[in-house]
Amino acid sequence: MKKILGSIVGSLVVGLIVLSCSEEPRMDNSSFGLIQTKILTPSCAIKGCHASSSDPLFAQHGLLLTTGKSFSALINAKPKNSAAAGDGLMLVKPGSSEMSLLYHKLQKNSGHHDGQYGNPMPLGLDKISLGQLEYIRGWIDAGASATGFTGDASLLDDTTPQPDFFEPLAKPENGFQVTVGPFKVSPEFEREFYTYKPVGNVTDVFINRIEIKMRDNSHHLVVYDLRENTPASIVPPVNEVRDIRRDDGSMIIENLGILGYHTFVTGAQTPYQDFRFPPGIGFRLPAGMKFDFNPHYVNKTKEIIYGEAQVNFHTIDASAVRRQAKTINWGNRDIELPPQKRTTVTKTFTTPVRINVFLLTSHTHQLGEKFQIYIFGGSRNGELVYENTEWHHPENIQFDPPIVLEPGQGLTSVVTYNNTTNATVNFGLLSTNEMGIIFGYYYEE
Repeated sequence: MKKILGSIVGSLVVGLIVLSCSEEPRMDNSSFGLIQTKILTPSCAIKGCHASSSDPLFAQHGLLLTTGKSFSALINAKPKNSAAAGDGLMLVKPGSSEMSLLYHKLQKNSGHHDGQYGNPMPLGLDKISLGQLEYIRGWIDAGASATGFTGDASLLDDTTPQPDFFEPLAKPENGFQVTVGPFKVSPEFEREFYTYKPVGNVTDVFINRIEIKMRDNSHHLVVYDLRENTPASIVPPVNEVRDIRRDDGSMIIENLGILGYHTFVTGAQTPYQDFRFPPGIGFRLPAGMKFDFNPHYVNKTKEIIYGEAQVNFHTIDASAVRRQAKTINWGNRDIELPPQKRTTVTKTFTTPVRINVFLLTSHTHQLGEKFQIYIFGGSRNGELVYENTEWHHPENIQFDPPIVLEPGQGLTSVVTYNNTTNATVNFGLLSTNEMGIIFGYYYEE
């Protein structure tokens, strides 16, 4: 949502008259004024996450899309999304819709581009109409005028919906497909649940590629394994849906106990993700493998919507596997955050054997403001190798060549939390608690 808003306002900005980045245009019948009135204000500032700097999410996106703020925040602004920034996009780049993240984020069909630019926006709401999308595209390409008028303004009142581009994944020629859903998401509700599902392999196999595809309005899908020491008494029943919230929003505590035994396997915050392990690296799935699937969908409309997620596990012949991939799951439980205070928590994790780390990602809850990972020990001691400032969209960073850690060396997590509440917050499984976990993949020599 935030990127949509940012992109929209940006599109409206650079035009026939050059304005300074601190100057906001008047909210009149100019293109920018109409977009603010008809799209940004109702979809992003009122129903969305970009209305106030006091909103807990503001620490993550830092983007206000209210009247008088949106223009200077969006035009020629660098995206936080690392893939978009790496591709040279701006939130709005006057004269080029293809290089404007706004244009990409407003499209329901995320497959129109190759970048991993996150979910279409606004998340949980109906996407803008075909006419509105065309108006914004034309307006950006014409220079994104801040004060002038470009194009047919009647397009902003168009109600023709963008078509649903969700096409189920074809089952892999070699491998297994697991589908979660379709399932209902109640009006004005965020549904998140877990379901323990078999992969379908009757023998030991290796996988070297994982595809994930989700219907619109997904916040994320995470796939977990269970630790070897998981008590048999809390291993969930197969294929049972375990919601974490009731319809009134209260937490279902009895469904959360297993979370302490989760080990990260894979996940996505984009409608489509295709992750491939490095050549010769395979991830072993023992016969009868089961994973705990965790979808999270957002519905801000007054109608029921449907969610669905599909995961393809592509197998590789065991003879082609030179090294076996394993997961990193290094979490800090020593977290105590005083109220109304920003706190930085540091934790070092070391390895007893030589490992080669080829992917890192992070996990916190909503108070997590910045997650940094540094190398500990060796010639690269103190080197920053990972940084993420969006707790709800953590970066997945791959390393080629991998980070080599000798015995006794490791990784240090430096996590900055901003506790805007009036209570002390500690480590815990609930969304009102906090976490600080390094997830990733590695292989041994």
